[in-house]
Amino acid sequence: MLFLVSGPHGYITGGVAQREPHQKAGHVNIDLSGKVALVTGGSRGIGKSVGMRLAGAGAKVAVVDVADCEQIQATAAELGGGAIAINANVVDADQVAAAVAEVEEALGPIDILVNNAGITRDGLLIRMSEADWRAVLDVNLTGVFMMTKAVARGMMKRRSGRVVNIASIVGITGNAGQANYSASKAGVIGFTKTVAKELSSRGVLVNAVAPGFIDTDMTKALPESAREALLKLVPLGRLGLPDDVAAAVLFLSSELSSYMTGQVVVVDGGMVM
Repeated sequence: MLFLVSGPHGYITGGVAQREPHQKAGHVNIDLSGKVALVTGGSRGIGKSVGMRLAGAGAKVAVVDVADCEQIQATAAELGGGAIAINANVVDADQVAAAVAEVEEALGPIDILVNNAGITRDGLLIRMSEADWRAVLDVNLTGVFMMTKAVARGMMKRRSGRVVNIASIVGITGNAGQANYSASKAGVIGFTKTVAKELSSRGVLVNAVAPGFIDTDMTKALPESAREALLKLVPLGRLGLPDDVAAAVLFLSSELSSYMTGQVVVVDGGMVM
């Protein structure tokens, strides 16, 4: 049995994706000028790429993370465009409320929420501790609930808003060694569909992106044999890049997706069909 150890957004592994550094994914002219976006877990990896995409389209971005304050500030500085950095734990109600208030005071009402913060505590079921179970469910699922609830009222009053939740293909397929992570991401998918139904009449669209094998900094240690085995499961024959996920988030944050809500956009190179 192949035990796939992943990072915080589903089946992910190390290695170098096959797109050359100078090659970029195709860019659609999306204008988010005047929009305010809050991205949790936004200081690195997929979250940072999401922030780059949104800022590149003209949005003012708030990077919210529990990472080292200097790292969050460095990411915000790299985004430019008046981006701000906030250190906050998405599981703490007081910190969530304070973060939302700070964003709105500094940048204005929140138009786009991207729930990206996530952790893993991998282990087979019979070896998984209750603490590891609760930690993953708290950050990955309860954190999505807390942050969405905090911004939803304002979006509903304005009858406009986008919420994009980062789920995972393991929330669809399951994955040995990730009972906690898979359950949390399946919960995110169910949460997405339910909240989409609740908020649709107020003009708030709620969708999810489910990444597959994504190349991130935390997955460089796997041996070449493991990477080759994983790539055989991906029809496109390469690992995804954080920007591949960010492009889907950008689309769901824009007017191009104005007739989509409650959907799960899978970004996995064709692995789950």
